[in-house]
Amino acid sequence: MTEALPVIDVGAFLEKRASAVATAREIEKACREFGFFYATGHAVGAETVHALKEASARFFALPEASKMEIAIARGGRAWRGYFPVGEELTSGVPDLKEGLYFGEDLDASDPRVTARWPLHGANLFPEYVPELAVAVRTFMAEAERAAHAIMAGIALSLGLDAGYFYSRYTSRPTLLFRIFHYPPSAANNARWGVGEHTDYGLLTLLAQDDTGGLQVKTAHGWLEAPPIPGTLVCNIGDMLDRLTGGHYRSTPHRVRNTSGRERYSFPFFFDPAFDAEIEPLPARVRLTEDDSATRWDKSNVHAFSGSYGDYLLGKVAKVFPDLARDVRISS
Repeated sequence: MTEALPVIDVGAFLEKRASAVATAREIEKACREFGFFYATGHAVGAETVHALKEASARFFALPEASKMEIAIARGGRAWRGYFPVGEELTSGVPDLKEGLYFGEDLDASDPRVTARWPLHGANLFPEYVPELAVAVRTFMAEAERAAHAIMAGIALSLGLDAGYFYSRYTSRPTLLFRIFHYPPSAANNARWGVGEHTDYGLLTLLAQDDTGGLQVKTAHGWLEAPPIPGTLVCNIGDMLDRLTGGHYRSTPHRVRNTSGRERYSFPFFFDPAFDAEIEPLPARVRLTEDDSATRWDKSNVHAFSGSYGDYLLGKVAKVFPDLARDVRISS
């Protein structure tokens, strides 16, 4: 039998159905075996994803000079905007992709902005593709609702109250959203669209186009995670690994686009509040002191203590070192 990621209907958590506990058991199995699963019943509309894909394709087809009008450098501390191919790094190696960074759209009067928190502020949207702003805002709102519901399911899967994460970490979540464009790559090209990595946050929800190219590392090798219509790919980040003491492990994954076509992907990162103090979950789960020897990057996520914002800035610095240095200098 060919190994494949499980498909789980998460609608039970959105609708608070009696079947939620049984579905939570499915999530537990998926998180323990893969750290990944496909979600159906997530309430992110097909029309929402379609509009996002269409607007994104129009943006990335613009001349480079037009795209650079909303370059990330112009987003300042908010860390929003466009980056060209090769400017984002994975393990110090440039990725074969370009992209757009978005987050919760905050005006200048928001307390998090007046306090000069990094990664908080207004989004940058392109003048030449006005429909992209509507598409991004709609997707982010629907994805946030889905993420809250899935985190309720994850809480149940850990034997916790459904509202555990909301009450302690995500009532005011850190929301980061990316749109990535992967140009076609020859099969013998040694460069990856994005190399082997784990996500550093709590939970990632990914909408894919129909191109494929995502691979997930399992005990038996690399597993293709092809697009399934109507689903989101869900995966655990390092912070959930940290909170569960290694009971749920974040899983390495990577992307290479050898389809001969353009590839678009839409990862939504749902993370704890920026000022949330990170503490392991109640001791009903096994705690791991140091698992760095078995991790892809040889880092020990369980060694961290402090606020989520401190943790996040340390991670982001490895992706955009120049921008991270600017933020820290002006902090």
